[in-house]
Amino acid sequence: MPQTTTDHARRRDTLRAALASHDPALDALLVTNLDNVRYLAGFTGSNGAVLIAADPARDAIATDGRYLTQVAEQSGDLRAVIERDVAKALLAEPGVAGTVGFEATAVSYADHARLAPEAHLVPTTRLVETLREVKDAGEIELLRRACAISDQALAALVDEGAIRPGATETQVARRLENLMYELGAEAVAFETIVAAGANSAIPHHRPTDAVLAAGDFVKIDFGARFGGYHADETRTFVLGEPAAWQREIYDVVRAAQAAGREALVPGRDVREIDGAARAVIEAAGYGEQFLHGLGHGVGVEIHEAPTLGKLGSGTLSDGAVVTVEPGVYLPGRGGVRIEDTLVVHRDGPELLTRTTKDLIAL
Repeated sequence: MPQTTTDHARRRDTLRAALASHDPALDALLVTNLDNVRYLAGFTGSNGAVLIAADPARDAIATDGRYLTQVAEQSGDLRAVIERDVAKALLAEPGVAGTVGFEATAVSYADHARLAPEAHLVPTTRLVETLREVKDAGEIELLRRACAISDQALAALVDEGAIRPGATETQVARRLENLMYELGAEAVAFETIVAAGANSAIPHHRPTDAVLAAGDFVKIDFGARFGGYHADETRTFVLGEPAAWQREIYDVVRAAQAAGREALVPGRDVREIDGAARAVIEAAGYGEQFLHGLGHGVGVEIHEAPTLGKLGSGTLSDGAVVTVEPGVYLPGRGGVRIEDTLVVHRDGPELLTRTTKDLIAL
């Protein structure tokens, strides 16, 4: 289900209502974060901004001449302003006055103050990002497709025997990425992690020429991007018959991951969700070896709100899409992480990454 101009217009109207309830109330919002531009207008160029006004007739998108055709195709329901300095062009639009918000995490006040002499500029934070926490049906379908491509690519990687002693981490990573492209990914969601042996105890190890060996854990964290939306999945394999210690920590992480998934209830504090999984690992004596939060939101960015962790804040929303990814990492020996992407629903989470979580010996 591709995103449509109707989807984007609906999001702009939802944002418009948020402008009215903002303190102070905003007559318009200048959006310069490119992920937010895409979310509100469908535009995927590298230079763009959107002005969302209290009066929808004043909404506009700005980009430069390189994207004249693209902006018409992707954002044809918005009036286009073609200028290189997109923020300046939109703030100079007739009628831009009153209280105008800008995205403080994307630009500074000094960047814009000189450009809108008739407006009172107000920094805002996370207005669009807050809306993005709850995905609509079209977004969820794109995430399903991204996750399905990821699952299919990993299955193909296993079936062709690419995860084997003698291969390097880099070779496995690049083959998996190629498979995602072959299966329809528009890009990889992030640099694929393949971590073998002792490297699997490093949570975000970057692939090297390290050679996979019999007895190794092989941790693979990866995802496809489809239609601008990201999948995020981690599975941990073992090369040969697993040792007792490997089975032990794998079983602990798997149980913690199940507890985290079960805790995905709308309205629950995000710290409680982290705590549900963390308690399983702590009870097994590995609390100090769980080195990161339980998960994060995923969508047009690979990491977005909400944050499921000790330092998170707020509650989980119905319709959020999040990862659940506990891990146990034993320095010098190896580590396990199991991660899924899920949609939060009131009747229970929907699992988007469907590769088995059984410990697979290759």
